[in-house]
Amino acid sequence: MSAMNAKASSGGEQEASGVRTETLGESRYSGEVKRGQVIFIAYLIATLELTFLFMQMGVMPYLAKSLGLDSVGFGYLQTTFGVLQLVGGPVFGRFADQFGTRAALILSCASGSAFFLLVSISTSIPLLFLSRLPAVFMHGLPGAQKVITDLTAPSQRADALGKLGLCFGIGMIVGSALGGVLSTKLGIFVPVYVGLVGNLINTMIAMVWIPLQAKPKSDHHVTENSTSQSGSVFSVREILRLMKFPGVMEIFMVKVFSGLPIGLFLVMFSIISMDFFGLEAVESGYLMSYFGVLQMVIQGLVVGKLTNHCTERTLLRLSVFIFAGVGLGMALMRTVWHYCIVAVPLMFAFSMLGTITDSILTKAVPSSDTGTMLGICASVQPLTRTVGPTIGGVLYRHFGVSSFGYLQLMVNIGLFVYLLKSKIPLREMKSQ
Repeated sequence: MSAMNAKASSGGEQEASGVRTETLGESRYSGEVKRGQVIFIAYLIATLELTFLFMQMGVMPYLAKSLGLDSVGFGYLQTTFGVLQLVGGPVFGRFADQFGTRAALILSCASGSAFFLLVSISTSIPLLFLSRLPAVFMHGLPGAQKVITDLTAPSQRADALGKLGLCFGIGMIVGSALGGVLSTKLGIFVPVYVGLVGNLINTMIAMVWIPLQAKPKSDHHVTENSTSQSGSVFSVREILRLMKFPGVMEIFMVKVFSGLPIGLFLVMFSIISMDFFGLEAVESGYLMSYFGVLQMVIQGLVVGKLTNHCTERTLLRLSVFIFAGVGLGMALMRTVWHYCIVAVPLMFAFSMLGTITDSILTKAVPSSDTGTMLGICASVQPLTRTVGPTIGGVLYRHFGVSSFGYLQLMVNIGLFVYLLKSKIPLREMKSQ
């Protein structure tokens, strides 16, 4: 009798164990589905915000001109935007670390709404400059990166971050085209009104679909080196402290300097396209669309596959090496067709370097500080836009277009040699 009871008990335990395993499997599957949905919403928010941003970028020169702002004044307007984004990036990142990703995305979308509202009532030059103020917290792309970083395993991070380039390409193409059509057909302020309504909708999407705390519970520990829970959001000392982690300063410097000459060239491109290539406004628009398609294809399809088969150290060296080759091509180019050819490796290196360095840097700091690190990374482009008009103008005026190429070649050859010889500590992981 006891033997029969033991057998029955054993069978019951096995059945219960099977039920628990099945329930655990269903729970894990449900968690994966929800995680995928949240990441998709983050992609959607980033795409919409970039679309509205490119819409206003297309009409802003005409709006500024209608208010009596000359080219020098417009340069100051652009510099103001760049400085605010530069200052706001790290602060936005610390805000995301301390108050959560949803709060950060809501702040970004609400700031975008305030930005477009102020632009829509800009009837004078002072009001137009005032409208730049909310840009300090307009960081939808770093916000989306933060969501992806929280919800993906380190081995899948580069692939997931790379797909944000697809969002950037869509935003560039759709936003530029839509802004031009709306301003031409319906008036110069219509794209601004669309941007205002769109950012309000984006705010609602973030409030409803982004969970209060996107990071998995297992990641909620705070390490002894964590900075996110100590000090204020505006603490410069705590932000700079992240640079002391092994490999962070070295990789960040590679990120800044490898693409700086190209960044200076792109800042000056509106002038170069007219003076050097002899392009009309419509032709320049076609060229920008070409860049957008290239970025979509490379970051959406190529980057992810390479990150699954190569180590991040290898891809970092490859990006810098290709950047050096791009510099040589730019130094020798003479026509817009040459530039279209050079643009293919340029976009590849640009996209790969940005994705890989972001992935490496977020792995190098505690999980509670990834938002701050992404904010620091996001400040690189505003930094280029801030110093670009001055340095780029000097290079173009005194040394010509080829100077950007030669500078790109020399800087990246030096960085490539440095990466070959140095032993920068990286947390190497490949997706299987």
